Amino acid sequence: MLLVISKPAVIFMKCRQLCETADFNFLAVSSSTIKIVIADDHELFREGFKAMLNRVPEYEVIGEAANGEELLNVTEQLQPDIVIVDIIMPKMDGILATEKIKSRFPGIKVIAISMFDDDNSIIDMLEAGASGYLVKNAHKNDFLQALRKVYEGNMYYCNQTTLKLARLIADLHYHPHRKKLKTEFTSRQIEIIQLIGNGFASKEIAGKLKLTTRTIENYREKIMEKMDVNNTAGLIVYAIKHRLFKI
Repeated sequence: MLLVISKPAVIFMKCRQLCETADFNFLAVSSSTIKIVIADDHELFREGFKAMLNRVPEYEVIGEAANGEELLNVTEQLQPDIVIVDIIMPKMDGILATEKIKSRFPGIKVIAISMFDDDNSIIDMLEAGASGYLVKNAHKNDFLQALRKVYEGNMYYCNQTTLKLARLIADLHYHPHRKKLKTEFTSRQIEIIQLIGNGFASKEIAGKLKLTTRTIENYREKIMEKMDVNNTAGLIVYAIKHRLFKI
């Protein structure tokens, strides 16, 4: 007898496997929970993801959505800390939904998830304002690490996405329509851009460079002003496109 398993069922089983095998010990419990909304058109994936997160006291899934339009409504009503967004959804895709969320609620962090790691999706989601990108078959602890890193104000990519970004940097160098670099940065600014691109927070950068956190924040503000971007995601995209750091 041949047993046929649908793609949503496969995704659900993957989430159950993540839930059963993930190492939760590296997560310190905080005094308040991190509130999360999940958007994916597969109910089985949402249920599996919730089952995984419900095992970690510091995370609380407060809402879910099956499409981009629902996600906007749920986000407005519940004001989560982080939104986990599938890229391909009906009615409104994850890219447009992310743009709208970041426009209306810039303080809410977005992590993109997808079955695919194609070039356009990665860049589109970063440009829309996502702080992280993971493929759904990422390593069992990537999802939990991504939530913590993004909540702390950092960027996070799973290993597959990091490799893609490294190749995209080379491709963009030869792209005929690539925007030319018009802005000059000091060696110190480039050093800080590279550290930000590699996932270090301002406090960590301050420790490495033996400067105050406030000084690093001032550098960050001036860098973003030169780049004409509004957030860390925009800074990363600019740096990738203009080869200001290597992954």
